[in-house]
Amino acid sequence: MGKTKPSVSKKPKKGVDFKKIKHKIGRKLPPPKNFTNTIIKSKELSVPEQTVATEKTGLAISKKGLTLKELLQQTSHHSVKMRKDALAGIQDLISKHPSELKLHKLVIIEKLKERICDNDKMIRETFHQLLKTVIFPSLKEDITGAVISLLMPYVFNAMTHIAVDIRLMAFKYFELIVSNYPSSFTMCTEQVLENYTDIFKNYQIYLQEKSNLKNALCGLVHCLSFLVSKGGEDGFNELNIDEKRCLHNYTSDAHHDAVNFSDVKKFQDLVPGLVHCFQDSILQIRLMSSIDSQSFDCLFHTLRCINLLVKLSVEKMNKFHARPALLASVPDVGQYDLLLLLKKLWDSFPIGQMNHSTTEEERYFTLNVKITEIFLHLIQWINGSSFPTEKFLAFIECLFGKFRCSSSSSKATLEKHLCPILPFIPPLISQAPCNWRIPLLKAFSDAFMASKVDSPICLLYLGAIKEMLLPTTSSRMLLCNHPEMLRFQVDWLRELPRILCCIGDRHANISKAILKLLLCIGQSCTLNSSLALEYEHLQCLLTGFYSSRSFDDVVIYGPFIKLPIDCQEPAICCLYYFQSLSVDLFESLASCCLNPDLNILVVVRIAEVLYSSYRAGHVYISHLIGFLFTLIARFKVFPYMFCMELKDGHFSNRGAFKFLTGYVCSCLSQIGDNSLVLSLLYNNIFNEILQKPSLDNTHGMLKLIITLDIRTSKLSDESVSALSKWLTGYIIDAASYIPEETDVDVQSDPFRIFKYYIRPCIMWFYRNSDLLFHVLEFFALILNEDKFSAQSHSDSTYSLELSTKIRAVSSILSFMHNEERCHESLSQNNAVIKLIVDNIGHLRDSTVSCTTLEEKHKLQIIYDRLNRRFGFPVLE
Repeated sequence: MGKTKPSVSKKPKKGVDFKKIKHKIGRKLPPPKNFTNTIIKSKELSVPEQTVATEKTGLAISKKGLTLKELLQQTSHHSVKMRKDALAGIQDLISKHPSELKLHKLVIIEKLKERICDNDKMIRETFHQLLKTVIFPSLKEDITGAVISLLMPYVFNAMTHIAVDIRLMAFKYFELIVSNYPSSFTMCTEQVLENYTDIFKNYQIYLQEKSNLKNALCGLVHCLSFLVSKGGEDGFNELNIDEKRCLHNYTSDAHHDAVNFSDVKKFQDLVPGLVHCFQDSILQIRLMSSIDSQSFDCLFHTLRCINLLVKLSVEKMNKFHARPALLASVPDVGQYDLLLLLKKLWDSFPIGQMNHSTTEEERYFTLNVKITEIFLHLIQWINGSSFPTEKFLAFIECLFGKFRCSSSSSKATLEKHLCPILPFIPPLISQAPCNWRIPLLKAFSDAFMASKVDSPICLLYLGAIKEMLLPTTSSRMLLCNHPEMLRFQVDWLRELPRILCCIGDRHANISKAILKLLLCIGQSCTLNSSLALEYEHLQCLLTGFYSSRSFDDVVIYGPFIKLPIDCQEPAICCLYYFQSLSVDLFESLASCCLNPDLNILVVVRIAEVLYSSYRAGHVYISHLIGFLFTLIARFKVFPYMFCMELKDGHFSNRGAFKFLTGYVCSCLSQIGDNSLVLSLLYNNIFNEILQKPSLDNTHGMLKLIITLDIRTSKLSDESVSALSKWLTGYIIDAASYIPEETDVDVQSDPFRIFKYYIRPCIMWFYRNSDLLFHVLEFFALILNEDKFSAQSHSDSTYSLELSTKIRAVSSILSFMHNEERCHESLSQNNAVIKLIVDNIGHLRDSTVSCTTLEEKHKLQIIYDRLNRRFGFPVLE
């Protein structure tokens, strides 16, 4: 039997944890069985109140949507670009919203001050520009000490920074602060000077940074200029001194002045460093082919600093030498010899190179002019032995000659060079060697003649001329009296009237300076001296300044009329100092005074000065009387009612003429014997009557006669006869102002004007019955139809109609009847008045004079009124 196969027993199945599933590539895996879906589906919620944009609603933002707070935070970001963009954003925000700067100025300055010491040059420049163009101009008066106190510590920190460019840039910031808040310099002067001294002691380090060195020099120039503008005496450390005086009242004034002088010594400590800096810069330039603009700017501003330092020191030295008590309290005053400090600068003058271009030549010339200005401050201390002045004087002579020969285009530049030089010319000429005085005077005089009359430099020329014509020191007095000076003084004196007429009224300040100079010369000239005789000849040259006449006798008014009153006053006062006023000048003044545009107060002032000149014996009595009478006889009065506005906006000038008449009458009554004055006036009066003057001018002449001849009985029969005919026409024309209505108010303007005109006549009639008789005779003659019809006083239309004459005569008689003063005179001339009334009756019945019933009725009313008023019987 075979072996049986063993049975194969099946192994029990084991449990499977994970079943491996084969997946095809590219299919997404299904989620596991234990996967939990965490997706939450909900509706979208809109909450606009919680957005970022809503949080900035109502806030000022920049164009990039940033607020001021965000921008200020970004200014300290580590990225240069972010800081720069933040500063630009602040500038944009402040420009659009200026109130943000007003409200948050301290916060803004507090945050931005850190940029003064920023490592990036562009950031520092951007912040400087932001302060200069936006922040300081917007704040203006709001720039207080609190704002400056936030900036100054960072500026001082930058002045001592290890980085050269940051250190030099700090002075540019300081200049900007001083220009907007000047007292910031006086608050920290000592610290600023120490920083400047450190810069110029180590100037070799900074010569390579010429652009930034220029900023430092400009800052020093600005600070020193501020002290000079304050007067040079008390401007420096003014605030500190006031504080010390308040805290320590027991200290003496000498102590305060000593403190000031110690501060000046700190200024002088800057001079050696600046001189060495200038010399080394010149040596470097000489090694180059040409002088570049940056090097020139540094040299120029270096010399400006030296000039201002010297000027301040000299002013302080002069102050102490003028007060010996203060000088004794300063033992080391002689240790700071400016001339010794500037000896090297003197030895290098003049600087320049041969065969250089025109531009370089002008630059070297400018530097030499500035060096010249420096030593002109010290001219009184310069000794010819140690400091030879030949090259110095030769350069000044060359400067004037270059100005005289220059073209009009280059004169403006040369004027800038001459402006600081001209004030030193008088002391320079007085101390110059004898062989140099005439060349310098000639060069100065030629340049003065060649200058433009309307240029501001003209004032400086006038100041120098005044010093040499009217010296203020003994040395200049000797120069003034030198025979060689007279020729130049005469030339200057003759040039002054020409300048006056050339500039006209365009430059009142120059005209005022010239007129004041002429007045001072007239006041100080010695009688019968050469200069006094030349001053007398100025009358002919000054005639055109007031007025002149053309060939066809047309008046041409000079610039005097349009000048302001403060210029007219010295021009008028000059008249007093002419020893004998010419007829031409009188005529010129008279024509000028008759211009209606001239202020009446000026006219009276001219008459007042001429009267004073007459009292001093400088004017003939006939010339003065003729001048005063011309004012009354030819003055133009507007022919309108009192206080009535004219079409051109002006008002009647009757009030002004009345004021002038009153002054002239007062003047003439004080000249001398009134009868003699009146006899001198008679020819002028009768000649003027023939010209048929206006009512106002006639009124003025009548007032003159009455003032000079109060007792009119002195009038001769010939005078009475001539005056009566003249008065007849004048009274008739004056009566034309009386309204036709019988019930008119006597206080109305027309009636007041009539009374104004008639008042002198009433005074005459009251005192002289003969004159009244002749006038009444002419009235009767006018109303006599069978005889001639007299011409009226003027060409008024009222005189052309007989009815108007009748009404005028009737009104005059009625007015005189109401005046109690005339009752006696009228009663003495009752027969003539009866003749006038009868003539009116005859005209009423005449068929020639009255052609209508209405005219006859008017004459009847006038006839009846006069008969009842004078008590005449009415004949039917």
